Formats: sequence, C-alpha cells, structure tokens
Amino acid sequence: MVSELPAWAVRLRAERRTRLWSQKDMARRLVEVADDDVRARLPSRESIVRRIKAYEAGHNQPDDPYRLLYARAFSLSENELFGGALRNVGSDGDDEWDALELARRASATEVGRETLERLESAVDDLAVAYHGTPPRELLIRVRRHLDYVSQLLDARKTLAEHRRLLVTGGWLSLIAATCLIDLRRFPAAAARLRTAAQLAEETGHREITAWCLETEAWQVLTEGDYRRTLALSQAAQQVAPRSSASYIQAAAQEGRAWARLGAARETRDALNRVARLAAPLPVPDQPEHHYRYDPAKSDAYLATTLSWLGDPAAESYARGVLARLESDSPKRPRRALAARLDLALALLSADQPEEAGHMTIAALTDPYLVPSHHWRATEVIRALEARRVPAAVELREAYLELCGSSKEPA
Repeated sequence: MVSELPAWAVRLRAERRTRLWSQKDMARRLVEVADDDVRARLPSRESIVRRIKAYEAGHNQPDDPYRLLYARAFSLSENELFGGALRNVGSDGDDEWDALELARRASATEVGRETLERLESAVDDLAVAYHGTPPRELLIRVRRHLDYVSQLLDARKTLAEHRRLLVTGGWLSLIAATCLIDLRRFPAAAARLRTAAQLAEETGHREITAWCLETEAWQVLTEGDYRRTLALSQAAQQVAPRSSASYIQAAAQEGRAWARLGAARETRDALNRVARLAAPLPVPDQPEHHYRYDPAKSDAYLATTLSWLGDPAAESYARGVLARLESDSPKRPRRALAARLDLALALLSADQPEEAGHMTIAALTDPYLVPSHHWRATEVIRALEARRVPAAVELREAYLELCGSSKEPA
C-alpha cells in the first residue's frame, strides 16, 4: 500500500505519473539527462527499468548517479525529491476511479477497448462539467483520472492503445491546466500545459496543441499581456485544423487581444472571421462541452470584445446575450456571469455607472465566480471609483471581502 512505502518512493512514482511517463519513458529520461561520461557507465535500458521498479517499490533509495539524474529529469532539487512530502491530491472521485478499474479488470487485456472508451467518455464528462463545477472540485476528479491513465501506461498494451492513452492524458492535462488558471495557480497550470503539449506532439494531435496555445493566450490575457495574447492566439490558428473549435476560439481570442490594444479595424476583422466560421455550425449535442464550439458563444464573445473596444453597440449585444442566458434551459451560470461583467463595462462606456455597479455586485456575489474573473470586476470598480460613484465603495468592500485581502488580483 502507498502508506507503507517510504515518502521518497511515493514521490518518485507520483512525479513520474504526473508527467504521464511510463517506467520505460523514465529510463529514457534518466539516460538523456546524464553527462557523457556518466551515460557511458550506465547499464542497459532494461536494467534501468528494473532499478526504477525497485525504487518505486521502496526496496532501496537511489544512490549516485541516479539521485542526480532523477532530480535533473524532474527539474527538482535532490532535497525536494528525496526529502519532501508528497502533496495531497485529494480522495474525492474514488467511485469514478474504481469503476474504471473494475472495467479494466473485466477486460481480456491489460488496457482494453472498454477501459479506453470509458476514459474518453470521462474526458467529455469533465469538459462538460467545467462550466458548472467549482474548479477546486473538478481538479480533484481530473487528477484521479490522470493518475489512472499514468498507471495504465505501465501496463502491456498495443501501440494503438498507447496512443489513445496519451491523447486522453493530453485532454485531461489540458482540463487540469484550465482549472488551475481559474484558481490563478499559474506555475502549476504551466506544468500541466507543458505535459499536454508534449503529449500532443508525441501523438501528432493538432487540436490539443492548438488548445494549449489558446489556453495560454487566455491566461496571459487575464494578466494584461495583450501582445503575447495576440501572438499565442495567432499561433494557435496556425496549428489548429481549419474550422475546428480550437481555430474559432483562437480567432475570437485574437479579436479580444486587438480590442484591448485599441485596434478597431483588426478587432472587427477577427470578429467577422469568427462570425463566418460559426454561422454554418449546428448546435453541438453538448453545448457546454469546453472543447466543442457552440455558435451561441460568438454572440457572447462579440459582446465582450465590443465592450473592451468601447463600441456603443456593446450594450445591446450584452443585454441580448444576458437575456437569452437567463431564459435558457438548462441554465449556463458561468456564461451568464461573464455576460453581466460584459454589460457592466458596456454600461460604463454608455455613461450608465449606477446600473454598471448593480451588474458588478451581482457578479461578485455569484457562487460561480472564480479567481480568474476578479480582474474583470476590478476593472469596473476602478472606473467607478475614478468617477466617484457612491456604489464604488460598496463594490470595493464586497471585492475585498471576497478576496480576503487588500491586494488587487495579479
């Protein structure tokens, strides 16, 4: 059992699995990071794999040169790796994990079609759940599935099964990164994005590669780095299959970056491209799936982009989007929250600060608000404070209570 193993053995296995490396992959990485003279003295790959299995079973702790090689491969210090404790990834989601394990054991092979199909279905379920589940809760479920995928990488399997596992791991890593960005845990998010991008490269999966770039573009947009947002969103379009969800989303992200840079012509060009691409699309079976493009999103992005551009038309678009979302069934709370922030900013441009304040307080008290929304609310609060609107005091107090700190979001 994991609890009976030395902490360093648990850590070695966990770090390897977090990166979705099999034990054979781990052996290859140890060889790759070795200096030439050390590499010449290393035994065969098969022998290194046997060592890795022994280390992870806690039979003996790595000695030189393996301690240093492990540290290099994981980009950690030896003290962090062999002296630190394993982070708690949570125990929620056991039922999902146990169901997958039972299906695998019932299969005729160590991985099997049934297990792979259920994992792929779980990816879709998690992508749909993203819009209605607090990111901390969803992250626990995603981690459990990632851990299961990493375990299966050590099992006997065909090349086709191996590729499907890597693709599944890529999508799961991408969802984990998105949750971490929502929580503004950027270093952890970057690590997950690197893993997703690596798996996409190994499997030639252009869609995942494009989503990695688009997701990073969204992150740096929230940090105010609009030039980098522009570069990343354009790079995503270069990689993405034409007319795919990632391509359209990256084009929309490009429009938002141009709007923030005050480039009206380029903004409208991007918006027109999104409209042309989205117009012929049918409504997907699961409109809330984070990686499938719902044509209704284009109106929401249009409202956001025009509000950032300061276009007077933003108000009517934002009101229309919010009205539709509030009457939709099923409800789409995350989209409705964003629509309120869009409308608040548009109302400021239309010189209606009181209603802008009401919309912002509604967003701040919304249970679906996540840390990645804070910067947008702060933008409205600062504008109201600059105009000395009385409601700004209440908004600032609500914001500080929400954050539990006097600091502005980073």
